[in-house]
Amino acid sequence: MKADNLKVAKGLFISGVLTLCACASSEKSETMSLKEQGSFAVGGSVITTDGTYDPQARGPEGQTLHGDHAYVFYQKPVNARKYPLVMWHGIGQFSKTWGTTPDGREGFQNLFLRKGYSVYLIDQPRRGNAGKGTVAGEYVPLTDEQNWFNIFRVGKWPDYFPDVQFPSDRASLNQYFRQMTPNIGPIDINVNVDAVEALFEEIGDAVLVTHSHSGGMGWQAALQSEKIEAIVSYEPGSGFIFPTGEAPAPKPSSAGPLVAVEVPMGQFKRLTEIPIVIYYGDNIPEQPDDNPGQDGWRVRLEMAYEWADVVNKYGGDATVIHLPSVGIYGNTHFPFSDLNNREIAERMSTWLDSKSLNIR
Repeated sequence: MKADNLKVAKGLFISGVLTLCACASSEKSETMSLKEQGSFAVGGSVITTDGTYDPQARGPEGQTLHGDHAYVFYQKPVNARKYPLVMWHGIGQFSKTWGTTPDGREGFQNLFLRKGYSVYLIDQPRRGNAGKGTVAGEYVPLTDEQNWFNIFRVGKWPDYFPDVQFPSDRASLNQYFRQMTPNIGPIDINVNVDAVEALFEEIGDAVLVTHSHSGGMGWQAALQSEKIEAIVSYEPGSGFIFPTGEAPAPKPSSAGPLVAVEVPMGQFKRLTEIPIVIYYGDNIPEQPDDNPGQDGWRVRLEMAYEWADVVNKYGGDATVIHLPSVGIYGNTHFPFSDLNNREIAERMSTWLDSKSLNIR
């Protein structure tokens, strides 16, 4: 039997427990025992064409379409901790983000399973395994990967940043580009958030882990769901929520302006009720830069600090960690799959411990 993102040497069911002995291409891992794994769809809607279904004519009349759901793959270790981790990918990505790294090491999915956390991986609506939407979409094959190489701060194409925490071999870069996934339909923030809210209603209290574009949607999800116990956000890129009248002015950059979102204070205060930590990686300029791949992150980091200050002003518990400021260098837009991802995982694990989110 093969578990997602594991190269299985042996898999045995013993009294309802699936025992896996796994090894990645560049490292060996200890045996891991899972109590349960599976997948399901959650959220979404149904549209119906008027009329009566005719099985001979086979027209759309009287037929339905189920779409705009999220797809979720989950694994539960033996003796799991109380709060699962729900991992939500960023733009142009799907659940593979959290799995095996481009160079074949274990990603956050396995690293946190080994720490005793149940892990739920999301494919948001109209992306990846949840590609069935309820509105028309179009996929246009664009040659744009070198631009994303820059935006993801691996380097300035074709050069890698010095000492970047990303493997420089061609095979790893090939895998990196191939985990990028198009939208099958337009991105709808409300549809995405509603599906994630439905997931938390299904599984109960849990910690939300976001990346990039899902960062802003994660704040909105917390406004809608009291079952989100905490948020860990890796390089949120947009959608910072401020109380009405307290949002900073749009922040200009060579990548375009970054604009905050305002909500009534009554809604905003929900963000002060849960612990939140934000991590940003390296090679983010301190001054305006004509390279949009880097400069966009300068203003995002600036706004993250300002946002955390406002959350904390109203009694919240929000922390922004710029990894170079704590002596961790070279990380890209994907710290959780970089060469030092075990170190990054340990920092997150320590934070979960400090907030008593590690209990069994």
